[in-house]
Amino acid sequence: MTDQPSPLLRAFRFRVQLRLAPQAVSGAPAPAGAPAGAALGDGGFQECSGLEVDMDVQEYLEGGRNDGVIRRVGRGKYSNLVLRRGMFYGDGRVNRELWTWLQSVISGERPVRRYNGSVEVMSVRDEVVAVWTFDRGLPAKIKGPELNAKTGEIAIEELTIAHEGLRLVNP
Repeated sequence: MTDQPSPLLRAFRFRVQLRLAPQAVSGAPAPAGAPAGAALGDGGFQECSGLEVDMDVQEYLEGGRNDGVIRRVGRGKYSNLVLRRGMFYGDGRVNRELWTWLQSVISGERPVRRYNGSVEVMSVRDEVVAVWTFDRGLPAKIKGPELNAKTGEIAIEELTIAHEGLRLVNP
């Protein structure tokens, strides 16, 4: 037995899919013009952070108990997903719908389109090794690349998505 990593897990790629959530706002249908489940796009990324859930643990001081405190479950808090160095694509071109989505939110279009999504971790052999899904995502930040003809970077340098739920599911 060796301590070297598996050859399938040496390098990762991340594939991201966004699909229109069935409800834009609790109890309200998705905005007109796009059916629930419609794809915003598929994207490939080199870095992903924010696959985190923090639990807010509440402390209860019980009278007469001097040897400690009682800890109770509080609310879960989800970190924003941050995807770096990638792009959304479709029909052989860079997908502009992501930028349009952010611009519609900023310009005040209501109800806001929310997207459920998934982050698929791909091995060097293009096999899916892990899948995280998230609920009701909003674009928190989109950063384009630093334009430099020597580097050849394209489309999206960083995408931040705020969301309301995160789960690890079987691929």
